[in-house]
Amino acid sequence: MTNPARMPIPNRQPPIPIPQSPTLSTEDPANSEKQAATLLEPHKHKGISAELLSQDGFVFSKAQRVRRTPFCASSTKDRVAAPSPSRALSSIMESMKLFVPLLVLGSSGVFALGLAAADSAVVEEIVAKCNGDIITRGDLDRSRRELIETLRASGVVGDQLEKELGDREKNLLRDRIDQLILAQKAKDLNINVDTDVSKQLASIQSDSKIPDPEKFQAYIKEQSGMSYEDFKQEMKTRALTQHVIREEVTEKMSVKHEDIEKYYNEHKTEFVREERIFLQEILISTEGKDAAGVAAAEKKAKDLVARARKGERFAEMARDNSDSVSAKGMGELPPYKKDVLSKNLEDLVWNQPKGYITDPVRTPNGFLILRVEDHQKAGQAELAEVENQINEKLLAPRLDAAVRDYLTKLRKDAFLEIKADYIDTGAAGGKDTAWVDPAQLRPETVKKEEVESHLRHKRLLWSIPVPGTQTVATSSSGQ
Repeated sequence: MTNPARMPIPNRQPPIPIPQSPTLSTEDPANSEKQAATLLEPHKHKGISAELLSQDGFVFSKAQRVRRTPFCASSTKDRVAAPSPSRALSSIMESMKLFVPLLVLGSSGVFALGLAAADSAVVEEIVAKCNGDIITRGDLDRSRRELIETLRASGVVGDQLEKELGDREKNLLRDRIDQLILAQKAKDLNINVDTDVSKQLASIQSDSKIPDPEKFQAYIKEQSGMSYEDFKQEMKTRALTQHVIREEVTEKMSVKHEDIEKYYNEHKTEFVREERIFLQEILISTEGKDAAGVAAAEKKAKDLVARARKGERFAEMARDNSDSVSAKGMGELPPYKKDVLSKNLEDLVWNQPKGYITDPVRTPNGFLILRVEDHQKAGQAELAEVENQINEKLLAPRLDAAVRDYLTKLRKDAFLEIKADYIDTGAAGGKDTAWVDPAQLRPETVKKEEVESHLRHKRLLWSIPVPGTQTVATSSSGQ
């Protein structure tokens, strides 16, 4: 098979001239790889890999020809070139984080980019490097879309939407950097969330009613705009950040008991309550099932009751097994006042103690299992009943500031480079995060005279006696 690096250049367009850098010579094939390693060596301690040192800050596909595109392009069209009709991007779209270094040397020691611009395609633009990870323009665009969807879901539209978007989108890069440095800290703390993420994905698959793995992955891509693996990684990163914040910040904060007591005494009217019952549910659906399916559903419901009564966590069982929409919220239902529930269900749970679990109850659409999470009596709540609630209320104003201080500390210890066109609104004061163009990197040079001086100095050291020792002269005549 013909080596692509040796293929003739099409005549329809002139070839891209290869920039000759004094730091990396391609004239000596035997020495080219060694020079490339020397180029990267001064930056290994910063956590920079070859993948992050694409010369212009773009990620390129191994299957694509490379067109050098400046960072400060005047338009999106300048930043991202459309793929050539002759080359598909399917492999890239399936793996959005495929990193290929620009400094790829062929067997003959020449750059693999010395090909026609007609077959070029820029896959993604890197806007920031954080430890061993990158943040791309696509990441920020996706975060912006998610922000818009969140605001619309909250009922924000029109001019108010534009205002909220303008106020909050400036922090998108900050939030992305926060996620990456918290995920790195989670690795340092040996926090593992793989099991939690797998359960969440299983729950999403169950809700989608798509048992086929390939079809489910396609569904995830359609709904999220991300590949399945990227979506899974996003879930993992968010879970890791929550664990770190809880472990490193929230659990280390406290409110003095006297402050809680003082707030309670000054706001007693806030804690006058009506009688309400708090429930969790698991529903095993029988919709569309024949007699055998109904029998199987009943057996599953009875098995779940037995497991719950033995102490297995009801909330997790609800998340993983329930066919109700409440499964996403760990089976929790809104609080019910007296005479709101249907009479048969109210009679089953109203006078039962906290933690009580019913037998499966046959309903028109399946088998229902209820658990009494709490029963709030009418009247003035005791301090002990609302102490946690008050504690969270008093911590809330301090928590945001504490988290931001913690993230600033992590930033100071992180390797971080950000392109000039982008701003980290959570930047740590005094830390240099200027973008370094790898094309400007130079290996350290040592003059011949310095090497000879160093060797001469080492020879002289051998002639100096070590304290506490003496030189003994020996000869054959003295024997």
